[in-house]
Amino acid sequence: MSYAPFKFFGKNSRGRDFVVGDVHGSFSALERLLQRLNFDPDADRVFSVGDLIDRGAESHRVIEFLNHDWFHAIMGNHERMLLDSEYNAAVLENWTRYNGGAWWKRVPEHIRPRIRNVLAQLPLAFEIYTANGHVGIVHADIPTGIPWHQFIRSLESDPDMEEYALWSRNRYKHFKMMGRTVPVEGIDLVVFGHTPVSKPLHTANFYYIDTGAALLDDKALGKLTLLQIHPVMELHQLDVRTEEDMHAAA
Repeated sequence: MSYAPFKFFGKNSRGRDFVVGDVHGSFSALERLLQRLNFDPDADRVFSVGDLIDRGAESHRVIEFLNHDWFHAIMGNHERMLLDSEYNAAVLENWTRYNGGAWWKRVPEHIRPRIRNVLAQLPLAFEIYTANGHVGIVHADIPTGIPWHQFIRSLESDPDMEEYALWSRNRYKHFKMMGRTVPVEGIDLVVFGHTPVSKPLHTANFYYIDTGAALLDDKALGKLTLLQIHPVMELHQLDVRTEEDMHAAA
């Protein structure tokens, strides 16, 4: 099966579409949130911004979720670390010791290739056609000044662009410094994870929705965010520590 770094999804004519922030092994929290929203697996869809694994207690469930027909994920930098660790001892040490990958050491040897093979096929970007326009999903960042179609094309052949999409926080840092950022042309909205924020941040045509689901020691974080993008825009959150629901208009 050839690898495709980008995938397009047509409009969901039967149900709702949601984008979930960085899950980081907090799959039970995602299940609880979906249950409270009366999620219909036969009609609704969930799109992940990546970083399904590490830090949380249930990273081993990643394959279970990626096998669901209704669940679609792009790659995050933590999935990239898992893949790179197979060939690089320094990455393996850094990832398992300092970046939440200790769970990998408990995964039976015969299961590991299966996980790697599935994660290696995850695209780097999605575009979804919705009632609210075209919504892009990228894990970390898109360089300023590059239109969406050019960004998508460059993912095919430019390793630096892949690195940027998985790791960069330049746009967010610029926003924090200047109080604004310029939109990406050619797309109505782009949803990012990667950068933990105390509450979902909507600026220009971007939404940052990583609210630190597995970072339970930080009082400002520890929440899992679902952004409904179709047919209406709406925010749903679960405080992972207290299981308290929080809903807001997007």
